[in-house]
Amino acid sequence: MTNEYQIRVAPEVAAQEDRLKAYLADEQGIDVRTIYGVRILKRSIDARQRQIFVNLKVRVYVNEQPHDDEFVRTEYPNVEGRPQVIVVGAGPGGLFAALRLIELGLRPIVLERGKDVHERKKDLANITKTQKVDAESNYCFGEGGAGAYSDGKLYTRSKKRGNTDKILNVFCQHGASTAILADAHPHIGTDRLPKVIEAMRNTIINCGGEVHFQTRMTGLIIRGMRNVECGMRLPADGEEVRVIGVEAEDNSHSTFHLPPSTKEFLGPVILATGHSARDVYRYLAEAKVEIEAKGIAVGVRLEHPSQLIDQIQYHSKQGRGKYLPAAEYSMVTQVDGRGVYSFCMCPGGFVIPAATDKQQIVVNGMSPANRGTAWSNSGMVVEVRPEDIGNEESGDPLRVMRFQEELEKICWQQGNMKQTAPAQRMADFVNGRLSYDLPKSSYAPGLISSPLHFWLPKMISKRLQEGFKTFGRNAHGFLTNEAVMIAVETRTSSPVRIIRDKETLQHVRIQGLFPCGEGAGYAGGIVSAGVDGERCAEMCAAYLQKN
Repeated sequence: MTNEYQIRVAPEVAAQEDRLKAYLADEQGIDVRTIYGVRILKRSIDARQRQIFVNLKVRVYVNEQPHDDEFVRTEYPNVEGRPQVIVVGAGPGGLFAALRLIELGLRPIVLERGKDVHERKKDLANITKTQKVDAESNYCFGEGGAGAYSDGKLYTRSKKRGNTDKILNVFCQHGASTAILADAHPHIGTDRLPKVIEAMRNTIINCGGEVHFQTRMTGLIIRGMRNVECGMRLPADGEEVRVIGVEAEDNSHSTFHLPPSTKEFLGPVILATGHSARDVYRYLAEAKVEIEAKGIAVGVRLEHPSQLIDQIQYHSKQGRGKYLPAAEYSMVTQVDGRGVYSFCMCPGGFVIPAATDKQQIVVNGMSPANRGTAWSNSGMVVEVRPEDIGNEESGDPLRVMRFQEELEKICWQQGNMKQTAPAQRMADFVNGRLSYDLPKSSYAPGLISSPLHFWLPKMISKRLQEGFKTFGRNAHGFLTNEAVMIAVETRTSSPVRIIRDKETLQHVRIQGLFPCGEGAGYAGGIVSAGVDGERCAEMCAAYLQKN
């Protein structure tokens, strides 16, 4: 017999199976000797009061062994010889699109400009060693996309667009802990996610798909377009406009100092290039593919000692204690008509250099699976809308992207033209004072004291200052000079939206082109990008059936 119960227990009970069984036996009047197993289906921490509780939904197996699978397995058939679809980008949008294509009997050809997860690690280490960024292999570009080395957080509010549970189950099938199915804020961990991504790639290849690394898309092959002056393209009169493939630059032999070769890959295209592929946005604008400027959020990465955040969130000088995880927080307020909020909170994590080219400083955060470092960080950002930047009447779809670029270059100049990041103590920033020194930080390339309050755009700095005051009032001890602000956080989402039809998910004017995920402006995070990838694959399959 199995029964499910909703219970509310102390952290030490939730963490120990014997104590959990004893609690259930006592509460439900069950002989503890007959409880053969307890499976946690949902888990969340309630830290609103001084007494911390863990809310659990559990399945109890009485007089029988647990027999049901911990996750739902997806069957992937062999698709060799089947119609092919080109998937540009091996981030979560692209990988889940490819896997869904296989389910639907189509053959994915995945093109990734960066390297595989193992080779990519070497280039990430070199950012700290050499202070230089490889423009094709970094924290944003490479197998797994920006999410591969930024923590693997799987929490999303985007429940309406598709099956988020399916995404989590596919992760489990490829090696992720089944704890992600239960936790309210699921998290794989930077140290474990690469192996999961590699397993997903192997599924694609073993089923007859292809994955090409160091292969950067340079253009779409568009039927019904004609060249005009300045290299721009326009629809030919009376002709259907359709994408039939991509042109790509193969750099896989660059290790041997061989020149890149140009290749063509034919088929409808799922474009899942991520939010930092600025060369793609420039190409689309020049090719007259309809795009528009999109709002983003801009600010800093704020780092506290993790023990301090534990003390604040768990209302205890002892912090998290033995049975609680590193504490999370979520902060949000409004200042002068714009949102100011925490973003991508990484308890027990690191701050990382996330630039994608020279003359840039961009920061992000990540956490290992155990969330065990001495620091906790999150983005602290201000909402920026397209109308806040430049001349809206100009119709420039890249103006938000140009704003990002300019700010990242200023930050690089403030950082001595290296990856040394400009930083300021939190209370000093609020009070408009240069920090005499800086606290120890997880940011490996190093910090340099800088007056962020002075050189950040006023629409950002003033709102951050007021937002920090509000957060300090709401969480006593949060506004402190023990915390350091590290500049600059700009890659919160895509600065461009590639316009697509709401029903078919194809580009509004070009058939056979399916803009996908964060890079297209239709997702925000690993899970929502995965969901969007699956939806694009389904619409692409429907398109092929009609054509």
